Amino acid sequence: MTKTQKIIYWVATVWLALGMLSTGIVQLLKLKEEVDMITKLGYPVYFLTIIGVWKVLGVVAILVPKFPLLKEWTYAGFFFAMSGALFSHLAVGDGAKEFFGPALLLVLTFVSWYIRPAERKINSAGL
Repeated sequence: MTKTQKIIYWVATVWLALGMLSTGIVQLLKLKEEVDMITKLGYPVYFLTIIGVWKVLGVVAILVPKFPLLKEWTYAGFFFAMSGALFSHLAVGDGAKEFFGPALLLVLTFVSWYIRPAERKINSAGL
């Protein structure tokens, strides 16, 4: 892995972690804006707790060393959560402002996953 790739990986991963952590905390706190948004999207308010907990745990999984299989599942979860958010906003006719956050986190998820170092990947033995 080149120095440039390492820099890209860590910038994408740190921004991904900050984005997921901050939105996860906001969801766990059930701030009025989040409650209004999740209700508008047609989800129950308790969904904020579920998604908030998984985001915070996902950030830990992405940042700690080792556990490549857990990292794979975490990247998949982040992908499903952010693509689901995009489609949910699309379904209710939201504008570009609501698409920006999930789209950015989706791109950061892909970049972090794609460029991750070999020691953070599943090897040929599956672990």
